[in-house]
Amino acid sequence: MPDFEYHAVDAAGGSAHGMLAAPSENDASAQLAQRGLFPLRIHPQGAAGAKGGGLDGRRAKRGGRRRVRAREMAVFIRQLATLLKAGLPLVRALETLARQERNSALREMMTALAADIRAGLPLSEALARRGQRFDRLQVNLVKAGEAAGALEAVLDRLAGFMEKSLALRGKLKAALVYPACILTVAAAIMVALLVFVVPRFRQIFADLLKGAPLPPLTRAVIAVSDAVSAHFVLLAATGVVLGFAFRWLARTARGRRWRDLGVLHLPLVGDLVLKSLVARCVRTLATLLASGVPILPALAIARDACGNERVAAALDTVRARVTEGSGLAGPVEDAGVFPPLVTSMIDVGEHTGQLPEMLGRVAEIYEGEVDVAAAGLGALLEPLLIVVLAAIVGTIVLALFLPIIRIVQLLS
Repeated sequence: MPDFEYHAVDAAGGSAHGMLAAPSENDASAQLAQRGLFPLRIHPQGAAGAKGGGLDGRRAKRGGRRRVRAREMAVFIRQLATLLKAGLPLVRALETLARQERNSALREMMTALAADIRAGLPLSEALARRGQRFDRLQVNLVKAGEAAGALEAVLDRLAGFMEKSLALRGKLKAALVYPACILTVAAAIMVALLVFVVPRFRQIFADLLKGAPLPPLTRAVIAVSDAVSAHFVLLAATGVVLGFAFRWLARTARGRRWRDLGVLHLPLVGDLVLKSLVARCVRTLATLLASGVPILPALAIARDACGNERVAAALDTVRARVTEGSGLAGPVEDAGVFPPLVTSMIDVGEHTGQLPEMLGRVAEIYEGEVDVAAAGLGALLEPLLIVVLAAIVGTIVLALFLPIIRIVQLLS
């Protein structure tokens, strides 16, 4: 039986680190859950977590003949909560959903969950055994719901969280994909003109102008065309190498920090990304606290769910301050990442004893701001990119027509 090294926290926020023997990383996670520990990282002894696995292996290959999408998982959680609210026992609810599910991988997962629960395992532990499909947020929410005797309410809250997260992610992607597509098309058109069109016109000009000087703009475009045509393979190879180098760098801790910090400082896009990160982190924290998860494990889970190293480092600092006995509002303000509204609402929530409610309102505010910012970004970038594309193509076309005007003058 292999040995696994783990890093975890308990309900009081204390750190735990050690070794345990388990058949798999999912079983190791389940053992930690039985001890009352919230796992942060689990990896085979000596692997140093480089490749990740279990709860950290979110990119691991998914079992089954079909991939289980996040939206399908959200629908499953919502349907399970609905059946439990209707009074169906958990095992029967899972078996009912499995019979009507078309996705074979999701159906097999439901059947396996039902078998584990029939064997006496709680739902949270059955989910922890499948860490490649269920993250720590989902497992700990379900565990808190089981402890409070409100599993259906927690599942309903979890389904709402997943649906809002998917909607937020979709809006952010929609706002960023369109500009990327336009820039890609512009680059392809420019390369096609420089490599295939401009050289043909150059030969025509040489035949008809009989050595007469070309306009400066035309000479500049032809020079660029010659450089691109002569070194096209080298330029393409350089682009591929830079792409792979960027991907490799983004897999390192320092590279991720540089990338995530750079994204937050991008013009136009940086503010939208920051608002989406704030909405995701605050929504995660609100959902965890409302479901009964203690503040320190909730901060650790929100740190992993934020998806940005800069924000994650800020949450690490906040959690360290809270562990020392500080309130939440002061460390959040000192972190220097979160907008003042977040700090103000957290302060109000701490003084009124309604911290989860205040965090939920902050999440709704920033989710609304992401909607507005995404729509505004699209409205701003669409004409801007069209102007850029027109300027690039127009410059090349103008450079080709200036000699034609000269040729017409000579012929007439």
